[in-house]
Amino acid sequence: MFEKILYIGNQDAQIKLSDNTPIESDIMNMPLVLQDNEKAILGEVKDLLDGSVKVKLLGQIENGKFLGGVLRKPSLNASIRSLTVEELPLIVGKPEFGFMELGVSPFYSNQKVYVNMNELFSTHMCVFGNTGGGKSCGVARTIQNVFYNPQFVPFKSNFLIFDSSGEYYTAFSKIHEINPNYHFRFFTTNPNSVHGGEILNIPIWLLNVEDMALLLSATTHTQISIIEKMMKLVKIFSQSDGEALEYKNHLIANAIMTILYSNQGSASKRDEIFSIFNTCPTNEFNLNATVEGIGYTRKLQECFLIDSNDQFSERVLLTEYISKFMKPELNQYEPTEVRYFTLVDLENALNFALISEGWLRNENVYADAITLKVKLHELVISAKSKFFDCKEFVRLDQYLGSLIVKDNQKFQIININLEDVDDAFAKAIVKIFTRLIFEFSRKIQRGSLPFNILLEEAHRYVQNDQDQFLLGYNIFDRVAKEGRKYGIIMMLISQRPVDLSETVISQCSNFLIFKMSHPRDIEYITKMIPNITEDIIEKQKSLQVGNCLAFGSAFKIPIVTKLEMPNPMPQSSSCNVVENWTSH
Repeated sequence: MFEKILYIGNQDAQIKLSDNTPIESDIMNMPLVLQDNEKAILGEVKDLLDGSVKVKLLGQIENGKFLGGVLRKPSLNASIRSLTVEELPLIVGKPEFGFMELGVSPFYSNQKVYVNMNELFSTHMCVFGNTGGGKSCGVARTIQNVFYNPQFVPFKSNFLIFDSSGEYYTAFSKIHEINPNYHFRFFTTNPNSVHGGEILNIPIWLLNVEDMALLLSATTHTQISIIEKMMKLVKIFSQSDGEALEYKNHLIANAIMTILYSNQGSASKRDEIFSIFNTCPTNEFNLNATVEGIGYTRKLQECFLIDSNDQFSERVLLTEYISKFMKPELNQYEPTEVRYFTLVDLENALNFALISEGWLRNENVYADAITLKVKLHELVISAKSKFFDCKEFVRLDQYLGSLIVKDNQKFQIININLEDVDDAFAKAIVKIFTRLIFEFSRKIQRGSLPFNILLEEAHRYVQNDQDQFLLGYNIFDRVAKEGRKYGIIMMLISQRPVDLSETVISQCSNFLIFKMSHPRDIEYITKMIPNITEDIIEKQKSLQVGNCLAFGSAFKIPIVTKLEMPNPMPQSSSCNVVENWTSH
């Protein structure tokens, strides 16, 4: 069939076909070995020419191992032969400990493709493809294969699936039937989910300034400053009742004294001070608080009566009363620890933050302050508040521990379903969880508790957004660059790679690409993925549903792989319009 080598280039070779080779021979993508005395070079037929074929050079077989890339070219006199059965495992892997079956290779005699799980699941991975191309089924089957492997028991694994439609529930909910030690847990934002499940709940005190900025959709650095003050105050107010009250009265007293010595008229001063009493009242600062003079008492509101000189009639008594609550040493006070608080407590702290810094009196920042105030109040009174309604205090390690272990059951797969909330809120939740896991993993022995985070519809979350400018970092970019060494691994699943963060994609080491047809997406991944070639791009264009092009650090060569259908299947198929249109 193959007569001789006509030409050898840097990455390919041209081989003459024998005259009697039938045109219909199934030689496209055929693996070949160019063998001479010193070396054996693996190639793959990539193009059929007039009486010859073009072969892409993939790597070298040496001492029973396959090495990707070709440093030394074969000679023109090298013999041409097929890959032997014994050599196939060098390319497609073999069933040994630490390896799992991924699928079969149509181009390598339907041999099973085995992949090193350490190489596949310890580095970030992308799964791309058109809607309906088999992404969800491919992801479900890949994860199922981890647990179906009889030689391997991943009891301590932690797969967190952020799922926008609950489609993975059916694929993993019966995982305990494979092994009674395996368990699946389902959290949801939809109280009416057909799958039931536990309502998602996040302790609000575990959130930091950046998390709150995401949750409240902050857009300016002024709003970040306000949130920082709010977070500091809510922590102070969560301390003992005595400490909290002392600090609140100090803030109110300072705010009132600033207003009293401003250039406003007495009526304007009174209105502003009464507004403070309404939004931030304490026993000592409210309209009915008792103020004691020498031989008489007044209600606090009575101290603000205005005389004919446009002065407060009890300004001396008022000043003395307010001054005794001012304690400058409290300005340096920092909370010693985080304690329990609620969204309502957070809103109260925001009110104190706004009066303490005079943000509502500053024309330049008033709009930013009011916007935050409105957004936080909307969150407090909305149905979303139930997602932060934790009843008792837990630390970060306790919270994450409670997600993966409950009632002495270890959950290997945790499905967090975000189908009942808007994109902005879902994005904030995913970023918050990712940040919590990242912070936890940095504090324990490096890489001792791996988390594999699967982001379905990743283009909804992992974007080139303003986090880098506003917060100084984007959590997905940070995890992409640093997470691997702490055991935090992301799998991005998307039909629109063009909408994903360039930084994150550039840090991914493994790719499963199902058929893609959109020119912008193809152009984007061509530019963003460092080890992608024109040949890979061309191969993915002709893939059938359920087939993917797998390449990266876990694979010897880019290899087309047909994955088995998941068992059970995820709920990812298109609706059956014929059945629905004709049903009675």
